[in-house]
Amino acid sequence: MFHKRVFLEEERKDMEINVASTSSVGRYALRDRIKNYVRTDLLRIEREIRSQIFGPVSMINEVSRYIVDSGGKRLRPLLTILCARLCGYQGTRDVPLAIAFEFLHAATLLHDDVIDHAEVRRNKPAANTLWGNQAVVLVGDYLYSKSLMLSLEYENLKIVEIITKAVNLMAEGEILQLMYLGNPDITEEEYLEIVRRKTAVLISSACQAGAILGGATAEQEELLHRYGYNLGVAFQLMDDVLDYTGTEEQLGKPVGKDLEENKATLPLIYALASADRMKQMEIRKAFLESSRDSNSLQVVKDFVCESGGVEYTTARAIEHARNAQKCLNIFPKSEVKDVLMDIAEYVIVRQD
Repeated sequence: MFHKRVFLEEERKDMEINVASTSSVGRYALRDRIKNYVRTDLLRIEREIRSQIFGPVSMINEVSRYIVDSGGKRLRPLLTILCARLCGYQGTRDVPLAIAFEFLHAATLLHDDVIDHAEVRRNKPAANTLWGNQAVVLVGDYLYSKSLMLSLEYENLKIVEIITKAVNLMAEGEILQLMYLGNPDITEEEYLEIVRRKTAVLISSACQAGAILGGATAEQEELLHRYGYNLGVAFQLMDDVLDYTGTEEQLGKPVGKDLEENKATLPLIYALASADRMKQMEIRKAFLESSRDSNSLQVVKDFVCESGGVEYTTARAIEHARNAQKCLNIFPKSEVKDVLMDIAEYVIVRQD
């Protein structure tokens, strides 16, 4: 059973201090600072995506271009480039390696939308609604294989191992999530294991591969792997929060989607563990009905927001973001280190 963790008042106050910068001015200033630094890298990424994405099969080109052109922060390829630079890399071969992680990410989005029967992705029709499930699954498979082919160009067995292991763990994460679908009694530990495999592993792998390309020491490589892991967990937990507090315009997809798909995420897990037995029974029933009843959906959302689930999850996300920043302490002060620190902060204050 879930072991209830008490959300102490001092934790709540600490959280309030740390999210003070969520004002629009502070948030936009932080975002602009990151954007100004990575502007050139983003242009390099976009050029490389377009040079790599075209092949002899027109449908692959069409679907792949649709998913990669539909927005996205390019976080994973940027992290590969930034981590390589932090470790001293100054060449130009960072971009193809970085693109391997963007293609992996795009493949997971295509497969996720099929599994979840999604209709919208980033304020546009999901690819599966335009080309059908079969085509989208196969293009996702193509992007997986493309990422592996890109990794082979580096003739570094460890980089290939990192990418293949990430693909394997992400598949395990999807299966674990499927196993717990419709189960509101999933524990926090079980849920975080899904997050580790489904989301954090790709971000941590992108960081680790960049470190290897940059000639990192074993200690630096491990620290950047941990930086990416903590960043990935923080990112997912804030996604969980935004699914309760955001808007469809901000997120580019319907809010409350996890509940509609009967997925219990950390805000609900914590809120349920904090409730008395009668309330738990009421919310479990509403949770199971939320996929087909808008009133039940609202009951669960209200309960989570009123029971501290959003605050608790935000506090845990902040904890992981801090841990990510601590992993950078051994690196000398530099502009790229400052940007990686800023990214860990922005993951918490973002609203999309």
